[in-house]
Amino acid sequence: MDSGTPPTSPQLAVAGRIPLAVVVVDGDGLVSHWSSGARKLFGPAKEEAVGRSASDLLPVSGALEQSYEDYDAFDELGPGLDAPLTGRTAYPSAGRATLSEPGRERSDVLWWAYPLVGPGPERLLVLAADAALLHQAADDDGSVERIAPGFALHTDFPGADELARRLPEILPSMSVGESARIVAQVLELGYPVLEFSQHDRVPVTPDWGVPRRAEHRAGRRRHPLEPVSPAQPPAPEFAADLEYAAVRERLEFLNEVSGRIGSSLDLARTIQEVSAAVVPRFTDVAGTYLREQVIAGEGFPDGPPDERTLWHRVALEHVDQPGRWDDVVPVGESMPFPAHTPFFQCMTSGEPVLVPRISEQLGTAIASQFEKRDIRPLITGRSMLVVPLKARNVVLGFMILLRHAERAEFNDMDRVTGAELAARAGLVLDNARMYTYQESVADTLQDSMLPQVAPRTAGCDTATRYLPGTLLGRVGGDWFDSIKLPGSRTALVVGDVMGHGLNSAAMMGQLRTAVQTMAALDLPPDQLLRSLDDLAQRLGEHYLATCLYAVYDPIRGELLMANAGHVPPVVVRSADGRSELLDLPTGAPIGVGGVPFETARVRVEPGDRLIMCTDGLVEVRGQDIGVGLATLCESAAHPAASMDDACDTIIRALNTRGGRKDDVALLMARLNGIAAEDVAEWRLDADPRNAGRARRLVRERLALWGLPDVSDTVELLVSEVVTNAIRHPHGGRIELRLVRAEALLCEVVDDDHRLPTLLSAGPADESGRGLRVLDALAREWGTSRTGNGKTVWFDVALPAAGRRAR
Repeated sequence: MDSGTPPTSPQLAVAGRIPLAVVVVDGDGLVSHWSSGARKLFGPAKEEAVGRSASDLLPVSGALEQSYEDYDAFDELGPGLDAPLTGRTAYPSAGRATLSEPGRERSDVLWWAYPLVGPGPERLLVLAADAALLHQAADDDGSVERIAPGFALHTDFPGADELARRLPEILPSMSVGESARIVAQVLELGYPVLEFSQHDRVPVTPDWGVPRRAEHRAGRRRHPLEPVSPAQPPAPEFAADLEYAAVRERLEFLNEVSGRIGSSLDLARTIQEVSAAVVPRFTDVAGTYLREQVIAGEGFPDGPPDERTLWHRVALEHVDQPGRWDDVVPVGESMPFPAHTPFFQCMTSGEPVLVPRISEQLGTAIASQFEKRDIRPLITGRSMLVVPLKARNVVLGFMILLRHAERAEFNDMDRVTGAELAARAGLVLDNARMYTYQESVADTLQDSMLPQVAPRTAGCDTATRYLPGTLLGRVGGDWFDSIKLPGSRTALVVGDVMGHGLNSAAMMGQLRTAVQTMAALDLPPDQLLRSLDDLAQRLGEHYLATCLYAVYDPIRGELLMANAGHVPPVVVRSADGRSELLDLPTGAPIGVGGVPFETARVRVEPGDRLIMCTDGLVEVRGQDIGVGLATLCESAAHPAASMDDACDTIIRALNTRGGRKDDVALLMARLNGIAAEDVAEWRLDADPRNAGRARRLVRERLALWGLPDVSDTVELLVSEVVTNAIRHPHGGRIELRLVRAEALLCEVVDDDHRLPTLLSAGPADESGRGLRVLDALAREWGTSRTGNGKTVWFDVALPAAGRRAR
């Protein structure tokens, strides 16, 4: 670009209407759109042009080189229009060319070519204008020395907003999606502009006027892709303007990129944003690699990388033909890099590495990393810049930037720009990495605290579901539990700690452990919630949670339930399939304090189902919770082949309404009950002779039940437990119970609150062996305190023929 002497009077831009030729070329080089302006400029009508070769319809030859004496020389304006038409450019180009069709007067054409990428067939957008008309308008104004086409990334003339708004009008009449895609690329790559002098420019616009602009002395800012003509060196003051404009444009580019990345804390999305931000404006190909620890969501990488460090290719953006890179360098691949590569130099030094042109030797060295894949045609002859992605002086990854051979090489200013870009991208990636890491820690913590609920206990089958939150962070404080109690009973618990994150998950773990401990004391539901409320207040004022606690007695066929501000449960009656929302006394949430809790008694029949859930399942922002509860009742009553299918039916019905942000806990229990003929109970006095009586009673009952195979084992264990109760009497009351279900359950209840413990018995000791025998022969055993004493229980596996059918 030459300079000339700066004018002494203000330069005025030419105002007027500029008819444009708009031509769209597909991947085969055929015209797919031909505007009326193209017909006026080039001759053929639309019907003749569409479907024909673009190079035949646009008879132009190279950039003009001093074609007319009245124009200043503009050398090296980039490739001629014939190059874009034959696909030899992958970046926007502009130039002046000679229209040299036989039988027509030779004319001067200004043109802009935009490569197009995407799913559509369009691959090139060409804009063209008759320079003679512009030259005539300039002569009339008397203020323009020369005309040259170019690009402007940041227009600052009056009417720029209107140009952006009306730019689609110059594009082909196509679908909204196709038009939007092309417009976005044109705006990304730069507006077409005409250079009228070293100080003034006007945009090429379709048929509307451009307001005049007076005394604009900012200097024209060159598009990074537009070459500068070396024909005449610029004047010193104008060179300073150009240098200032170039630096300013780089800063604007970096600020714009910074605004485009980091819109999310999702690591995968951030990676895509970083890669897409630089293509095609700064580079033609961008490959992003991250260290293994970053991808795995682990902590900060330890130590500097070396030749054994695995780097994961997480993103690849390019302007080449779709699929050209996919097979050779697929996303998701992991590999180390040897010391002789520029990549190793970048990741160990933490500094950008610039390779002006990749030689055949270097291309071969790089290609040696790719087994059975020849990457050399994709990289040899291209300019390469490798920039590190760092945070807190630790290299998290790096980006490989490549420019096509036709494009200007990366230079020192590009190195600085790339380093600054990578520094900003590294911070954004590190934020996303830390969020992912913390989320992973919270997920692990929460998973470890969610219980592994046994699917079957005496008289009760259970199924559960847990769904993490979707909008406010996946980690929450919802939990469920199933706890075995004395007397063949089962405690069923669902709770919801208010809030999200690590604190909520940790609080959930504390409350869940407290519930299990208090349940082992066989506290009534209202008293358990009262004790849990006291504990929450002692732990801190911010400990708030809702909780629903139920105790199912399969022998009596009843539920004892207490509610602390929780979503009410649903019962589905087996008799008629009807579902109902249980109306329980609702206390305040756990942690409020000063509010009494009440225990409600609910009669149930064998086969009834109990559904307990947290509010995340039934509550949606902007919708009455009653709608969700009604849907819960309706979906719970739907017939299902299994408990798991029934849970899935509820989840599908309530989890497709959209807007769910909270995590969800769902517990379903089928209350099978235990028939009276499957239960045997006896009361015994604390008389040593009753140990023998207990063995006889057990033997007779097992014979009646058809279980002689387990009789010897059960008699021995019953004798040990009853003997222990007789030898340590407290009130004289001993109860023995046998329950036949999936296993044979035996319980011995006495009035002594002291729990037995395992002892180390020597060969000569007369005591201490009872629990050792119990531990060796029983499938499971345990002890628990009751309101009046304690219960020692054990169960023994039954043969398939002896199990009670459900």
